Amino acid sequence: MNTITSPSHIIDEVKNLITYSISNPEIEMTNFNTMHRAIIKKYFEAKNVKINYAKQTVEMQIPVGKRQYTSITFECQNLQRFLKACIRKDEKSLEFYQSLLTHYNVTHAA
Repeated sequence: MNTITSPSHIIDEVKNLITYSISNPEIEMTNFNTMHRAIIKKYFEAKNVKINYAKQTVEMQIPVGKRQYTSITFECQNLQRFLKACIRKDEKSLEFYQSLLTHYNVTHAA
């Protein structure tokens, strides 16, 4: 198993995996749903993230204070673009994305 180490390569491969997961609806979505929710949780520091793929809506609880959360639901015009926009380039996020790629056994996504 090759490990992707370049920050730009990690970001590119995560975006490729997002494209692949959204563009191939016949694939078992359960695994990719977990990945999509994890990306959103990471970006928003959210909990209880739910994605409705048919309606392209995201429901989650986001922090508004110390141990206080508020629920929001919004519609995405393009879920794939939204998920890609949630990708950060900081070191901690890159470690998280590397672990995602390792979990999905990606050395080079389609």
